[in-house]
Formats: sequence, structure tokens, C-alpha cells
Amino acid sequence: MIMEKIQMTTPLVEMDGDEMTRVLWQMIKDELLLPFIDLKTEYYDLGLKKRNETDDQITVDSANATLKYGVAVKCATITPNAARVEEYDLKKMYKSPNGTIRAILNGTVFRTPIIVKGITPCVNNWREPITIARHAYGDVYQNVEEKLGAGDKAELVITRADGSKETKLIHDFEKGSGIVQSMHNMNDSIESFAKSCFNYALDQKKDLWFGAKDTISKQYDHTFKDIFNDVFEKEYKDKFAEAGIEYFYSLIDDIVARIMKSRGGMIWACKNYDGDVMSDMISSAFGSLAMMTSVLVSPSGVYEYEAAHGTVQRHYYKHLKGEETSTNSVATIYAWTGALRKRGELDNIPELVKFANKLELATKQTIEEGKMTKDLANITSLTEIVTLSSHAFITAIRKNLENLI
Repeated sequence: MIMEKIQMTTPLVEMDGDEMTRVLWQMIKDELLLPFIDLKTEYYDLGLKKRNETDDQITVDSANATLKYGVAVKCATITPNAARVEEYDLKKMYKSPNGTIRAILNGTVFRTPIIVKGITPCVNNWREPITIARHAYGDVYQNVEEKLGAGDKAELVITRADGSKETKLIHDFEKGSGIVQSMHNMNDSIESFAKSCFNYALDQKKDLWFGAKDTISKQYDHTFKDIFNDVFEKEYKDKFAEAGIEYFYSLIDDIVARIMKSRGGMIWACKNYDGDVMSDMISSAFGSLAMMTSVLVSPSGVYEYEAAHGTVQRHYYKHLKGEETSTNSVATIYAWTGALRKRGELDNIPELVKFANKLELATKQTIEEGKMTKDLANITSLTEIVTLSSHAFITAIRKNLENLI
């Protein structure tokens, strides 16, 4: 197909990733983007090998580039554990690249299931997508942790601004070895998180729910509760009433119970770790981990789009053996479409916005025609289906895209 390519003026920050999603990344570019767009990106290889070579500086550089250009698209990456350190011969157990990027951008991650005909949520009463708003700073993603031996003692030492010190015993390991972990957060970051959630709820005209464990964590979690409440009462209460939407706070376990009984349709604000876990639960329950959009929005108006799932390690090992895989690329495609749409909006390139919309429509059409990857074929209610390989699914989308264009 010969056509004039859509021109871009400002580059996207492109963050490549690991394993099977890295393979899909290149397929998507080759089949769905480069034939139609004069794609301009500032490329950063966030594959684990390159992060190891640069002592993870490349992750910091990619985040700073995102601050410069305003829009980024990121492939899934490995956060190494002990097994990965050995497998990749790493210098150390690097922190989550997502955590590093989110700390620099200081934004909120919004994740929403992608709804298509023929894929019914596991929770029968869910009728509308549930959007997860995940705080993107602190908690375990910037923790300090240590293993302790028998006889060791862990203490929290606080040095006040006036130089005075306060020490609190965490645990005396006199009876045996163990582990200790510390976390932190910033009031400014929590306030930005709250405002992002309230603004997004107003923009989407959806109720906002938030839950933490303030009865147990009487200072850490309670601070989240208090800041959300203060921001709402001072700045958003009247706006929510005018829009006819509700802000609702409860304990996190109560929120989970209510979510399961609901029809969906709300925005669910979560602390960083809670959002990490619950977004996977929501996406899987609505269909597949690969069927969820994810965007990090910073207070300064910077956007980073990514797939919400991991690197699909098991499929990658099959791929390395030359075996055929059927890996769902929808979330990665939507990361690209989200970034391209936002770039088009910011740079006033309507053709780029239209292309992103058409690529998403072509992706949905392909699935609703019964052409899908194995994960969806196993759960679809459609009766006439064809299970496609990773590459065949992307080429099927291209055919529908060409028809739309």
C-alpha cells in the first residue's frame, strides 16, 4: 500500500524494553506505524542489558527526556529479582525502572480496561470499565531494606530540623534472623495525586473511590486519607456536587468488597503498591492483562504511555527456541496510540490523532471478527474464532487499518 506518510514535528520519547514485549514492540513499529507515519522518536533502550551497562543511568535519561518533550511511550521492562541478577549477570539488583521514571515525573497512573464485544468480565455484575488511579511515587518502589542476623536490632532514627534525634525500635532480632523494610512518601506528592484524581473524575464525570488502611497505619495511611479529605473539602466539594458525582473514602478492604458487588464505572484511587496489584486484578477480570490502557500524567502536563503488564517471559523463552507464540499485543498497541494521539493533540496534527483512533478501532474490529490471540480465544463468548500467532494477529490488524485509512 502506497500512501503519503503522516508527518511529525516533535519526537516522542521511545523507551524500548525486554523479552517478548520487546519482540512485539518491533513488530508493531514495522507493521502498524512505520508504513503510515514518518515516525520521529528519541530512542532509549531500557532493556536490562543496557540498564546494566549504564548503571541504570539510561532510565534516568529517558525520564528527563520525557520532561523535555512532554510525551513518551514505554515498552514493558524487567524489574530484576535474585534469579534475574544471575540470569543476566547483573552488577546489582536494580530498582524498578517504572518506579524510577515515576519518581522523576511525579505523576498519577490511570489504567482502564479495553472493552470489546465477546469478552465478558469475570465478575458478572460489572457493566462499565473500572479505572485504576495509581499513585506513582514512593512506597515499596523506593524502599530501603535489609536482611538482619540473630542478635541484630533495627531502629528508626529521625534527625529533626533542629538537629535533635529520635529513635524508635522497629524490632529486636535477638531470637533469630529476619528482614526489615522502610518506606516514605511526600505530602506534596500525595496532594498532587489527590488533585490529579479529582480532576480526572471531573473530566470523566465519574465517581472517585479511595481506600487505605488508616486504622492500622495510623500515620502513614492516615496522612493519605487526611490530605485527600482536605483537598476535596477546600477545592472540589462544590465542583463534584455540580457535576453530580461523588467522592467516597473507606478502608481498602471495604473498597475491594464494594467494588466486587458494583456495576463498575468508577475511578478507584490506590496507593502505589495497591494500584500495582489491583490494576492487574481489574485487567485480568475484564479479560486479559494485555487489555488495559495505562498512562502516567504529571502535574506539569507530561504524559508517559505504557503497557500495564510484564514482559511475558514464558512466551519469550518459546520464541528463543523458534516456537510459535500467540502473545496479546493490544496493550502495547494502545500505548503507542495513546502517545501518538497526545503528540498530535499537543502539536496540532489532526491526522496523527485520527490515525491513532483508527488503529484502536482496527484492533477492536479484529478481535470482534473472531481473530485473536490465545489468551482471548480461551475466554471469548464468540463462537466462530481463529486463534492467531503473535505476528499474524498484528498483520490482521494492519489489514483492517488499511481498510479504515
